[in-house]
Amino acid sequence: MNNLESNKIFAALLVAGIIAMLSGFIAEILTHPNDLGKDAIAIEDSDGGSDHRAQKEKLPEPILYLIANADVARGQKVSKACAACHSFTKGGSNGVGPNLWNSLGSNKQSKEGYSYSGTLTQQGGDIWTDAELNKYLYKPKKYAKGTKMNFIGLKKPEDRASVIAWLRTLADSPAPLPTQTQIDAENAELLPEVKEEDSVPNMTTEESSDTSH
Repeated sequence: MNNLESNKIFAALLVAGIIAMLSGFIAEILTHPNDLGKDAIAIEDSDGGSDHRAQKEKLPEPILYLIANADVARGQKVSKACAACHSFTKGGSNGVGPNLWNSLGSNKQSKEGYSYSGTLTQQGGDIWTDAELNKYLYKPKKYAKGTKMNFIGLKKPEDRASVIAWLRTLADSPAPLPTQTQIDAENAELLPEVKEEDSVPNMTTEESSDTSH
């Protein structure tokens, strides 16, 4: 065998070895990929990040302005869902929940003989006002975390206003209707703030006259 043939054989073996080594390296990469420590490109959440998740939970809508003209009959009908736990007549007995006669304007935990959870007075003072009843009826378990009341709440503001209007009749002397000051205070507490850029801009005299044509 001459030198030329020996060189060809050596070259062939060398190439075969290199190919085998590369094939093994590629196979290792494909079967054992390395996990990235973090994304190569940061992807922002579609909701704008975690700041939005920390936003306040939705508050109930104001209803004091609805009470004066609320449908009392509708309130009595909606309240039938409460009859399994409450009585509504004067001198009625307590059940799973306290008797509700003369509740509006009274102390929150004042029904004699009833064992309260003790959490009702931790929010909004010790008196059942129209405004406090609105928040309680919206989500009872959020308002008083230890309450025995297994009721999901009334989501429709008209229902809450009607129930409160009906509860107002369950008294020898019904409490006075909400004043404008009380209505304004509830609106200020529960309505979201209007951002300046979202407000309607004032129109100049010229702009006003142009739009009238």
